[in-house]
Amino acid sequence: MVQYVALIHKDADGSYGVSFPDIRGVITAGDTIEEAMEEAAEVLLFAAEDWTNPDGSTVFNPPRTIDDLRKDPAFVESSKDAIVALIEYPAQAHAAE
Repeated sequence: MVQYVALIHKDADGSYGVSFPDIRGVITAGDTIEEAMEEAAEVLLFAAEDWTNPDGSTVFNPPRTIDDLRKDPAFVESSKDAIVALIEYPAQAHAAE
Protein backbone atom coordinates (compact mmCIF):
# COMPACT_ATOMS: atom_id res chain seq x y z
CA MET A 1 0.00 0.00 0.00
CA VAL A 2 1.04 3.53 -0.77
CA GLN A 3 0.29 6.18 1.85
CA TYR A 4 -0.39 9.83 1.10
CA VAL A 5 -0.05 12.51 3.73
CA ALA A 6 -3.34 14.27 4.40
CA LEU A 7 -3.92 17.49 6.30
CA ILE A 8 -7.10 17.63 8.34
CA HIS A 9 -8.36 21.03 9.48
CA LYS A 10 -11.40 21.76 11.60
CA ASP A 11 -13.60 24.12 9.59
CA ALA A 12 -15.62 27.00 11.04
CA ASP A 13 -18.82 25.00 10.50
CA GLY A 14 -17.52 22.19 12.71
CA SER A 15 -16.68 19.72 9.95
CA TYR A 16 -13.19 18.45 9.21
CA GLY A 17 -11.70 19.32 5.82
CA VAL A 18 -9.03 17.11 4.25
CA SER A 19 -6.43 18.06 1.65
CA PHE A 20 -3.41 16.29 0.19
CA PRO A 21 -0.13 18.20 -0.25
CA ASP A 22 1.01 15.80 -3.00
CA ILE A 23 -2.28 15.77 -4.91
CA ARG A 24 -3.34 19.37 -5.44
CA GLY A 25 -7.04 20.03 -5.77
CA VAL A 26 -8.21 16.78 -4.18
CA ILE A 27 -10.20 17.66 -1.08
CA THR A 28 -13.01 16.19 1.01
CA ALA A 29 -14.58 16.57 4.43
CA GLY A 30 -16.41 14.74 7.19
CA ASP A 31 -18.41 15.54 10.30
CA THR A 32 -15.85 13.70 12.49
CA ILE A 33 -12.15 13.04 12.10
CA GLU A 34 -12.88 9.36 11.50
CA GLU A 35 -15.43 10.17 8.79
CA ALA A 36 -13.02 12.65 7.20
CA MET A 37 -10.32 9.96 7.01
CA GLU A 38 -12.76 7.46 5.47
CA GLU A 39 -13.85 10.07 2.93
CA ALA A 40 -10.19 10.83 2.19
CA ALA A 41 -9.49 7.23 1.18
CA GLU A 42 -12.58 7.22 -1.03
CA VAL A 43 -11.80 10.54 -2.70
CA LEU A 44 -8.32 9.30 -3.65
CA LEU A 45 -9.84 6.38 -5.55
CA PHE A 46 -12.49 8.60 -7.13
CA ALA A 47 -9.96 11.26 -8.23
CA ALA A 48 -7.66 8.62 -9.73
CA GLU A 49 -10.38 7.52 -12.17
CA ASP A 50 -10.05 10.69 -14.27
CA TRP A 51 -6.70 12.09 -13.12
CA THR A 52 -4.44 13.86 -15.62
CA ASN A 53 -1.22 15.66 -14.71
CA PRO A 54 -0.04 18.77 -16.56
CA ASP A 55 2.43 16.59 -18.48
CA GLY A 56 -0.41 14.35 -19.71
CA SER A 57 0.39 11.37 -17.48
CA THR A 58 -2.56 9.81 -15.70
CA VAL A 59 -1.06 8.53 -12.44
CA PHE A 60 -0.68 10.31 -9.15
CA ASN A 61 2.81 11.47 -8.37
CA PRO A 62 4.42 9.26 -5.73
CA PRO A 63 3.88 10.55 -2.21
CA ARG A 64 6.66 12.43 -0.47
CA THR A 65 7.85 11.36 2.95
CA ILE A 66 6.93 13.49 5.93
CA ASP A 67 10.62 14.48 6.16
CA ASP A 68 10.55 15.73 2.55
CA LEU A 69 7.29 17.57 3.15
CA ARG A 70 8.72 19.32 6.20
CA LYS A 71 11.33 20.90 3.88
CA ASP A 72 8.53 22.40 1.75
CA PRO A 73 7.57 25.89 3.01
CA ALA A 74 4.05 25.55 1.55
CA PHE A 75 3.51 22.34 3.54
CA VAL A 76 4.90 23.87 6.73
CA GLU A 77 2.47 26.79 6.39
CA SER A 78 -0.57 24.68 5.46
CA SER A 79 0.10 22.12 8.20
CA LYS A 80 -0.11 24.68 11.01
CA ASP A 81 -3.02 23.74 13.27
CA ALA A 82 -3.67 20.62 11.15
CA ILE A 83 -3.85 16.99 12.03
CA VAL A 84 -1.37 15.17 9.82
CA ALA A 85 -2.60 11.71 8.81
CA LEU A 86 -1.51 8.96 6.44
CA ILE A 87 -4.20 7.76 4.06
CA GLU A 88 -3.68 4.38 2.42
CA TYR A 89 -4.04 4.23 -1.34
CA PRO A 90 -3.79 0.83 -3.03
CA ALA A 91 -0.96 1.00 -5.56
CA GLN A 92 -2.72 -1.42 -7.87
CA ALA A 93 -5.79 0.86 -7.98
CA HIS A 94 -4.14 3.19 -10.44
CA ALA A 95 -1.07 1.54 -11.94
CA ALA A 96 0.90 3.27 -14.69
CA GLU A 97 -0.77 2.94 -18.06
